[in-house]
Amino acid sequence: MDANKKWYTELLLERVTENLKKRGFDAFWCNTIEEARNRLLEIIPQNAKVGIGGSITIRELGIIEELESRGNLVIHHWKAGFTPDEDFEIRREELIADVFLSSTNAITIDGVVVNTDGVGNRVAGMIFGPKRVILVIGINKIVKDIESAIWRIKNVATPMNAHRLGLNTPCAKVGYCMSCSGNVSICRVTTIIEYKPSKTDFTIGLVNEELGY
Repeated sequence: MDANKKWYTELLLERVTENLKKRGFDAFWCNTIEEARNRLLEIIPQNAKVGIGGSITIRELGIIEELESRGNLVIHHWKAGFTPDEDFEIRREELIADVFLSSTNAITIDGVVVNTDGVGNRVAGMIFGPKRVILVIGINKIVKDIESAIWRIKNVATPMNAHRLGLNTPCAKVGYCMSCSGNVSICRVTTIIEYKPSKTDFTIGLVNEELGY
């Protein structure tokens, strides 16, 4: 990374980390994916049941394979072959895991976590249920404010996720929000987490690399 860019991004990550701590979150930042993966392996107990929210970021980390290889029970609904009923029950089981591991659609510089879901299980897991929540967030998801977070979700994250899922939404065709409505929309539940939920241990790790959508 260019030295000036590295200086800038590290200052940004430090600023967001400090703001997250002021909001009650445990927070840290790393320069690389490898550092982030190793940090997760340190803080997730080897006997913990780990639920994975729908997240490209977590898959890009390569952490699922590492957890399974050392003996953690990992629960995630992205495995192939589930029936609709099995998929539903797996999503429910993720929410009562010892650790819920996921990412976010956007985070503001002052430490507000913003997400939009279609089903709602991912955002539900961030709020209450698991004993501990851990989010890993690439630097590409840091935005100025809540308005910018919503714009990013509608015009960056959602179109790519809709395309990934092969959905027939307008944004999957044109690459940006078309304000669709009705049953076609996957923007159904939006959450804004301003402070650490009072009954949940909550850790946020920032990474100085682009991760996820």
